[in-house]
Formats: sequence, C-alpha cells, structure tokens
Amino acid sequence: MGLAERIEKLEPRERRLLGVLGGLLGAALFLALPVYLWARVAAQRDEARDLRDLTQQILDQRALVAERRAKKDALLARYARPAPPLGSFIEEALKANGLSVPESQDRPEVPHGKRYSERMTVVRLHKIGMKPLAQTLEKIESSGFPVAITRLDIKPRAGEPDMYEVELGVSAFDRKPDAPSAAASASASAAPSASADKEP
Repeated sequence: MGLAERIEKLEPRERRLLGVLGGLLGAALFLALPVYLWARVAAQRDEARDLRDLTQQILDQRALVAERRAKKDALLARYARPAPPLGSFIEEALKANGLSVPESQDRPEVPHGKRYSERMTVVRLHKIGMKPLAQTLEKIESSGFPVAITRLDIKPRAGEPDMYEVELGVSAFDRKPDAPSAAASASASAAPSASADKEP
C-alpha cells in the first residue's frame, strides 16, 4: 500500500493534523537555511576580525622591535666615539664662547656595571655671564660624544649684575669593548697545544 493510499484512508481530522505538521516541518526547513547561513557568515566575520587583530598586533610588535633596535644602534654608535680628555674638551667649549678655565680637577673613574665607566672633571669659573655659560652648556650637550653635565652650581656675585661663580661637572661615559666569545677563546687556547703535540 502506497503513501498516498494510506493518507486517503486517514480521517479528515488526521489529514488536517498531518497537513499542519507538514507545514510546520516545511517552515522549519525554510527558516533553517537562512539561520545556518547567517551563523556561518557571523563565524567567518569573527574569524576575519581575529585574524585582522592578530595581524595588527604583529605589525605593532614589529614596529616596536624596530624602534628599540634603532635606539640601541644609535646608542652604540654614540659610544663608538669615546669622549676626548675632559679637561681639553671643556676648555675648547669655553674658548668657543670667549671663556677660559681657571681651575679644573679630574675625579677618579667610577665603574658602572661591567660594561661602562664614568670619568668626571669639575671646573670652577669666576665672573661668568649667563649667556656664554648657557652657550657653553649647549655646546657640551650637543657634542655628539657620550658626555653629560652632571653637576652645576651657580651663585650670583654680590653687586655685579649678570655675573656668577660657577662650578661645572662634566662626565664622560665609556663603554668597554665586547669580550671575545668563549668559542674564540677556546680555539685560541687549543691552537698552541695542538702544535705542541706535533713536536717530537
């Protein structure tokens, strides 16, 4: 007996219920496809957004690494030019602004960790105007050498406008050269012993 014959034998009420059930099933199938497609599109949109965010993070990190590397290279390039003896360096900066150095004193070298050391020279200037002093400080700071003004004591002279007694300390920071690698040291130390083995 076929499906059509079975339906024909059903009561009118049963056929109506079957029709309603079929309608509901058809409507469910009709709505399921758009819902499925919408869910797929939403999932792909979220995946694309996550991928875009990850790509942006990678680009940001790459830019940050490049910026840090550039700063490190600039710092190493600056330390590649050791500062000259500070006494003559300060004297040259003062002479360029019409000043002279009546007194100067070198301080003991101070280590900073294993890679850096600090040299410091203190000079005392008498009856100096503010403009040549400012020009001298600017010349020292913009020299391109790894130097810094680490001490500055300015006292006005009584009864003399724009005249000061100045104690100026300038520090130079030196970077020690890189130590040879352990492999190079090992090979260098092994070479004499190898040649010694060949001797009778």
